[in-house]
Amino acid sequence: MTRSPFAALLLLALAGGAAEDPFDGDGAFVPRNAVDRAVLAELRKRRIDPAPPCSDAVFVRRVFLDATGTLPRPEEVTAFLWDRRPDKRARLIDALLEREEFADYAALRWCDALRVKAEFPINLWPNAVQAYHRWVRDAVRTNMPYDRMARELLTASGSNFRAPAVNFWRACAGRDPAALAQAVALTMMGVRIESLSAERQAGLAALFSRVAYKGTAEWKEEIVLLDPAATGPLDAVLPDGKKVTIGADTDPRAVFADWLIRRDNPWFEAAVVNRVWAWLMGRGIVHEPDDFRPGNPPGNPALLALLGQELARSGYDLRHVYRLILNSATYQQSPVPRSDDPRAEALFAHYVVRRLDAEVLFDAICAITGTSESYESMIPEPFTFLPEEERAIELADGSISSPFLEMFGRPTRDTGLWSERSNAITGPQRLHLLNSSDIQGRIQRGPKLAAVARGARDGQGAITAVYLLVLSRPPTPPEIEAIRRYAREAKVNPRQTLDDLVWALINTKEFLYAH
Repeated sequence: MTRSPFAALLLLALAGGAAEDPFDGDGAFVPRNAVDRAVLAELRKRRIDPAPPCSDAVFVRRVFLDATGTLPRPEEVTAFLWDRRPDKRARLIDALLEREEFADYAALRWCDALRVKAEFPINLWPNAVQAYHRWVRDAVRTNMPYDRMARELLTASGSNFRAPAVNFWRACAGRDPAALAQAVALTMMGVRIESLSAERQAGLAALFSRVAYKGTAEWKEEIVLLDPAATGPLDAVLPDGKKVTIGADTDPRAVFADWLIRRDNPWFEAAVVNRVWAWLMGRGIVHEPDDFRPGNPPGNPALLALLGQELARSGYDLRHVYRLILNSATYQQSPVPRSDDPRAEALFAHYVVRRLDAEVLFDAICAITGTSESYESMIPEPFTFLPEEERAIELADGSISSPFLEMFGRPTRDTGLWSERSNAITGPQRLHLLNSSDIQGRIQRGPKLAAVARGARDGQGAITAVYLLVLSRPPTPPEIEAIRRYAREAKVNPRQTLDDLVWALINTKEFLYAH
């Protein structure tokens, strides 16, 4: 008999408050690298206590989700928990940064910022979206130095199908110089152009006033080029106020790129390391990470400067920055704060808890149940019908979505702003997870849970398998007892107990949130 989700809610009520604390590890906060020393110095100045380290079970789930957007498999969790090597966390970090899922998830985040979308208002069109996404993912996978990546995006010319980086200049809501300057400032400098003076806005726009577009005989192909009609010198103003005169034979975009990636540029390194920090830590040192301006200073200037220096010293190796942050005691803190100071979160005195991204959450539900999803565009053009095994974090096109992804705050990619993505829990989201026939069907008919039920030696083994699958940790003894009591009192069979348990667990904050 199919049971309602209220059975799962009953199980939650029985288990509520009975669990031992699975979140904190042993010991106190001990600095592990320069990141921690910068964080701890600021916390001591404010008399804020940092949180202790998180447990191994929390860490393995956290680092898989933050680095790859993917839940660890149960066997990966148990292998990590049984590993007694003192450097096992660093080993896991190194392994995750080489996985294909790391490239998939980092590309997803970059494509949010770069507005990779086929349809209105960006209108890249499907062929160009696929080429652009592939270029971005390859840049991440091969660990292209970030200064080179930025320069290739800023100076690209040619066909949007055959020179994918030129789509940077097409993925804008407008094609006038002001719109192009707005996109460049936001993406490359973390600056919302309206925060600049009118003179500097106009000066920056002048640098992109010679970008031109030309169609071809091939359907929806477009060439990005320098305006051949512009034959005289160009006067412009760089964002730091320096006035430049650019000859007719020089690409003004190259002049801007040369200025941007200089070692003494105050925006370039800070903007990208702050973005990576926000991706891993839940908020930026400057927050929001695309709002650099005098009225929004960094919470920890020394930390921001340190990360920028590390990026430059490493040859603009973004994976080095990932590794530095993930190995820090700051990243590996418990999500449970030790201080009630309202500044604790902004100064990273604990790990910042936040709801999983829509794509990550849906992929996790599919992984738990062994199910998949079909994605398609409402406008049937090439590359808009995708194989069912493709995960949501692999979606190239911001125009291809689903009701679940839209309900759970996937960004529209219209502007590239950080705030386009919403990870707030809403009433409709709660109702969907509790009452959706789609969720019910995935739990009841998914092959993964059927395999768990068949493979478990006893009830406790099945419960443990479900916890490892859903929460990436073993259940505590009080949780096991609560589940057994529920099964007795509700008089349900073992498979129904597992179904109700899964439904209960995917409605917990422990599942829905990175912690």
